[in-house]
Amino acid sequence: MILGVGVDIVDISRIEEAVQTFESFLERIYTQREIDYCYKRIKPYPSLAARFAAKEAVIKAIPSDEPVPLKDIEVVVSESGRPSIKPGKTLKEEMEKAGATNLHLSLSHEKTFAIAYVVLEKDN
Repeated sequence: MILGVGVDIVDISRIEEAVQTFESFLERIYTQREIDYCYKRIKPYPSLAARFAAKEAVIKAIPSDEPVPLKDIEVVVSESGRPSIKPGKTLKEEMEKAGATNLHLSLSHEKTFAIAYVVLEKDN
């Protein structure tokens, strides 16, 4: 059963500008593992933007008014390249309150935009 869906699109240049303008932007938004993953790429900004979109999409999918810190929503990638969400403490609590058992994530980016789509699911 689907409990919630969330989608977010981000202009990649906005993330690049934020990283270059605000000294603490990366550390406030991303986990160290996310930063390391993105900066292993030739162009880190599309990956950073996709992760930002994923964090926003997760917040939209959770049926709660409780704030979830962005660093509590970590995008991890399997060896096969499939992205998923590793929930931190607050996100886990909100998922448990909602009865959620699965969180599905899809990411994409193309030239100037990155998008994320999230489906929050409860087993029947």
